[in-house]
Amino acid sequence: MSYIDDVPVTSGPAVPPEVKEITNDGFFPNIRMPDMRDAMRLDQTVTDARLRPALVDAILTTNKLLADWKADQMAAGAAKLADVPAPQVDGDSRLVAQYRRAVYSFAKADIFESYRDYDTTAGALTDKKNMEWMDQAPDVQRRNAHWAVNDIRGRERVTVELI
Repeated sequence: MSYIDDVPVTSGPAVPPEVKEITNDGFFPNIRMPDMRDAMRLDQTVTDARLRPALVDAILTTNKLLADWKADQMAAGAAKLADVPAPQVDGDSRLVAQYRRAVYSFAKADIFESYRDYDTTAGALTDKKNMEWMDQAPDVQRRNAHWAVNDIRGRERVTVELI
């Protein structure tokens, strides 16, 4: 008798062919949905139809938060974010990496909240822990996004909690 389950392992849904990237304003980089999926561990259960608007909104939010900073950089002669002097990490500008982190984190927070509307009745202790995590996850992602924006702007990271 064997205790090993011989149920075949199946992979998740196949990744669709190249998805059109989301074009940005010319200063900030375009965003590719497959890159966001890889970086933020989102599989195909989050459909492109749900991910695209979340990313568009995240781009708009991040761009708005960085509008004054962007104007200063363009006045200093930078045509795009990658032109702003910054250390390079893994072949990319630190600023570009942090911009992507901000956009991805805002989008993931939006996705977490939209998937929260499913039936998530906690029936067991592990379910209750998952529920607590789901309640906190969007806030954690938003914090990460704001920290990335602050890093780009050269501001300190601050966490304030009302009592």
